[in-house]
Amino acid sequence: MLKGEGIVLAPGVYDGLSARLVRAAGFAAAYATGGGIARSMGYPDLGLLAMTEVTDRLALIVEHAGVPVIADADTGYGNALNVRRTVREFERAGVAALHLEDQLFPKRCGHYDDKALIPTAEMSQKLRAARDAAQDPDLVIIARTDAIAVDGLDAAIERAHAYAAAGADVLFVEAPVDEAQVATIARSLPYPPLIN
Repeated sequence: MLKGEGIVLAPGVYDGLSARLVRAAGFAAAYATGGGIARSMGYPDLGLLAMTEVTDRLALIVEHAGVPVIADADTGYGNALNVRRTVREFERAGVAALHLEDQLFPKRCGHYDDKALIPTAEMSQKLRAARDAAQDPDLVIIARTDAIAVDGLDAAIERAHAYAAAGADVLFVEAPVDEAQVATIARSLPYPPLIN
């Protein structure tokens, strides 16, 4: 799909039923949203769920989706060593892609205020660990930056370039505030983009 010309629409899912609805509607992919999974379990999207709680839910989503599932891996549940385990567990759950965020733990929903970021070098290390840990050479690693809200658009684009150099297949510049920012992101990054 990434090599195709069109846009891949991946509606957000958070359980087996929502995954079945995406499949029934004919979409080519589904997005297992961390915020949706947290809220469906009664928690806010503040990094309160354990990795194993999320992977249990992912396994059900993958089973019922019948299409490739992109999974929200939050911050990777810790440092680069934790990211290695997260990637292995997400692969076991059957996801086709996962995204990692550059927020400081505990993370916040990308559309909430008062986020903090880890250094670019630390996030790059996490991405290299994710690439190294992947058993499936086709696993798509997506790097998400929340830098727009913290340091502005230029800083977000600079981080995104560093993340591509560290091994990310797709770049996710979170929370653009208008269509002009979306267009700037697309023009500035010669890699497959993810827009939320």
